Amino acid sequence: MGAVAMVVLALGMFIALFAFGGELLGYRDPEGMVKLALVATFVFGIICGNKIGR
Repeated sequence: MGAVAMVVLALGMFIALFAFGGELLGYRDPEGMVKLALVATFVFGIICGNKIGR
């Protein structure tokens, strides 16, 4: 149950930062590089989590 809660928390944080990060944290991202970094970090986290979990 704890692992599922962590996944839900991580997904919620990712969606919130991706959708509302500029308003929440005040950064400007006209080229979309911060969003690209968020997506890359999320994907790398999934890959690392799967490798560690084996």
